[in-house]
Amino acid sequence: MAPEALLSHLHRADGSATYTHNGYCIIGAVNGPIEVQRRDELPEEATVEVNVRPAAGVGSPKERHLETLLHNTLRSIILTRVIPRTLVQITLQVRSLPDEEGAAGVHPSLLLLPHLLHTSLLALLSASIPLSTTLTSVLIAIPSSPTSKSGAPLVSPTATDLLRAKPIRSVHVFAFSGDNRLLLNESDGVFSFDVWDEACETAEEACCREEGGVGLVGEGMEVDGKESANLEEWLRVVVRRKVEHEQRWKVAT
Repeated sequence: MAPEALLSHLHRADGSATYTHNGYCIIGAVNGPIEVQRRDELPEEATVEVNVRPAAGVGSPKERHLETLLHNTLRSIILTRVIPRTLVQITLQVRSLPDEEGAAGVHPSLLLLPHLLHTSLLALLSASIPLSTTLTSVLIAIPSSPTSKSGAPLVSPTATDLLRAKPIRSVHVFAFSGDNRLLLNESDGVFSFDVWDEACETAEEACCREEGGVGLVGEGMEVDGKESANLEEWLRVVVRRKVEHEQRWKVAT
């Protein structure tokens, strides 16, 4: 099933997005470029600040770790030198989580990371922050029996899928840029290089497969009533909708 995205719905933010997929719902807001405090000011580039807020309670080391991963990944695609001596502030509020997440046997940070990346990117696009490229991210889970048919890599699995496939030997989160560069690689579990390499190839095909390949994401994920090839194609559809909505006044005149 395709992710759902709603853009530019928060009126007090320069850009915003609500992203929903596989039981996860995250609200993202971006303010920038805005004035930066003198102690954080960089003379030749913008300062990027990422804040992750949990669904309940206060932040923990889990959120701080996610903030570091998001900061390093997003900073690599934001054209910070175009807007020097300013601040780009990204705030991500986790609104809901799947009920089965705690019993899935997978580190919750890795389950949440792809959704946070997609929400951040959509909010940055909504705020018209200059970017060098886009990104897409996916989680790959490797069951404990990789040699069997049931042990095939799971692409963007739901918490229920992970629960049924337990025990999970390893999980991997990959993020790729629009030109197929690997931007992020986070793994957890026990795996060999061959297993990692297979997971990476599967993730690349799911994120940015060339036209004419075999779809992997969501087993026939649909966008606008048509089968979507990959996450990059889904992202293009979301952005096209946003542009068409903003230019609707031209059609009316």
